[in-house]
Amino acid sequence: MAAPLFGLLAAGTCFVAPVDAPVTDPFRQPPCEWCAGNRGIEFGPTTGHEVIAAASGTVTFSGSVAGTTYVVVQHADGTRTTYGMLARAEVGRGAHVDVGDQIAVAGSRLHFGWRDGDTYLDPTGVLGRLQRRPRLIPLDGTAPRTAPDGVRCVAREP
Repeated sequence: MAAPLFGLLAAGTCFVAPVDAPVTDPFRQPPCEWCAGNRGIEFGPTTGHEVIAAASGTVTFSGSVAGTTYVVVQHADGTRTTYGMLARAEVGRGAHVDVGDQIAVAGSRLHFGWRDGDTYLDPTGVLGRLQRRPRLIPLDGTAPRTAPDGVRCVAREP
């Protein structure tokens, strides 16, 4: 597992993209509980690409449903993220994961969903990327000041 990234996402307001790949199918809220739609977003990763935890939490499900592999992570705020269409899960139920930890290996597509109870939420608006705070380094030979701690989540570029 990767080192924790300073507990950055405890508030649940910003998720790190689970793969570095374009979104190929956006969230489409279904008009009814059983109606067609897309209850998450789909990425188009390279098969075998590392899938990382978008936020810290506890794995509540890791396994196959109707022949498709999924990992579900519950977060401190009570919401859950779902990673589906996986080639293979790398974590088991009950495991704690930190943001950025590898949790799975991608298939040719990756479904990423976000739920609050039974309500599906659009993760697009809270999807970001980690960025270290900028730091100026003196060029005149004086000693640099201590770097600020942490990283922040910034809006993902389209």
